[in-house]
Amino acid sequence: MGEPIIRAAELTREYPLRRTSLFTTPGVTLGLDHVSFEVAAGERFAIVGESGSGKTTLLRILAGLDEPTSGEIEVAGIDLSKNGKHVNQLRSKLQMVFQDPMSSLDPRMKVRDIVAEPLDAQGISHTSADIDKLLEDVGIDPSYADRYPHQFSGGQRQRISIARALAPNPSILIADEPVSALDVSVRAQVLNLINRLVRDRSLTLVFVSHDLSVVRHLCQRVAVLKEGKLVEIGDTDQVYGDPQSEYTKRLVAAIPTLRRSLAGVSTEDLLA
Repeated sequence: MGEPIIRAAELTREYPLRRTSLFTTPGVTLGLDHVSFEVAAGERFAIVGESGSGKTTLLRILAGLDEPTSGEIEVAGIDLSKNGKHVNQLRSKLQMVFQDPMSSLDPRMKVRDIVAEPLDAQGISHTSADIDKLLEDVGIDPSYADRYPHQFSGGQRQRISIARALAPNPSILIADEPVSALDVSVRAQVLNLINRLVRDRSLTLVFVSHDLSVVRHLCQRVAVLKEGKLVEIGDTDQVYGDPQSEYTKRLVAAIPTLRRSLAGVSTEDLLA
């Protein structure tokens, strides 16, 4: 592991509640409550928790899409604590893969243009051969580059999303529930693809998921969020094998085994 590439210190994000009376002060609800952690360069780090745990809030702050109310956040040497003026710098260093590729891919654009979009936005020169190579790397035939997103399956669209994220050659990849919308056999293939690309490109992976069985077999460390608080963090084997908080114990006890999760998946699917 390298030096920390992500540093979060006492991150807090407050959201104002609607005023219920002219005579009362509006309250706040906490999206994040004094969350601190570090992610080393080259590490595979998971953020897990149930709906409403604060995963999305933390993700938006890491990606420079939101600002903390208080605390400090530094990503790839860029201070994101104060304002969003450095977000454009961050785009060449950090890219995201979202849960639903159909909603994140412009249906009016051809695949070739979708993959080239972040390069064009950042003024990075590229050729058709560069785009073809990116598509090949994620298992998409370059001859399909002039097709539109609706002409591909869900798994293929997610591969296209991954190609677009890798186009600017980032050092950090954030994957936000990237396989939850896919069926089990395709899920295994996409996870294997992410695993290979992270390894081959020496990427830092931040993997956000509610599926603890996937996280256990993909990530080295895991942070568990509950109601905006970091209730547990540590090596994945340690957290899963000997969880310290009651909340984590309940999450671990509730997850299906990998054997059950992958029931019916062929060896060919897993190795694809």
